[in-house]
Amino acid sequence: MFSGIIESLGQLKHVEKEQSNIRLTIESPLSNQLKIDQSVAHNGICLTVVACTTTTFEVVAIDETIRKTTISRWQAGDRINLERCIALGARVDGHMVQGHVDTTGIVTDIAILDGSWKFVIRYTSEDLTVPKGSISINGVSLTVVDSAPGLLSVCIIPFTYEHTTFQYIKVDDRVNLEFDVLGKYIAAYMKHYKPVST
Repeated sequence: MFSGIIESLGQLKHVEKEQSNIRLTIESPLSNQLKIDQSVAHNGICLTVVACTTTTFEVVAIDETIRKTTISRWQAGDRINLERCIALGARVDGHMVQGHVDTTGIVTDIAILDGSWKFVIRYTSEDLTVPKGSISINGVSLTVVDSAPGLLSVCIIPFTYEHTTFQYIKVDDRVNLEFDVLGKYIAAYMKHYKPVST
């Protein structure tokens, strides 16, 4: 479980195909604090550490993850948002993020506002957002500003922009989306709900 508050930016150093899997080597200031079997969110994708040194660590993405996320597009040199899992007893400053990406979206517009940036994202899944609701974009916990079927926008403050990969995102880039888990449960319940006739 994660909070969507990014701890560090990592740099992808090496990408290697292993049958249908992808092994990633990432350089990060967090590397010397990690150990094998720990979960780390990478642009919102929960992956398990399989090897680590004082400066780098490795994770493996399987076919299911590759199909549902942007990971197949990653290349050596890319910057990645990193967050270790929540420690029990710590404050949760974002919202509850599972690291299980629901779908990807495409950035259709980036507006430079007076002191912030507004990102508009289109997606094709049936998942819903609501204004002022929570969403995770590339692992970053954000508040939805505008919401319509298949479309949402978020505003990014300077600190978030400077300390995450939002500074590198361009129009037409694809991003990972994880919708609020409570909203997903409610939507699933309503889809199968059958009122009892009296």
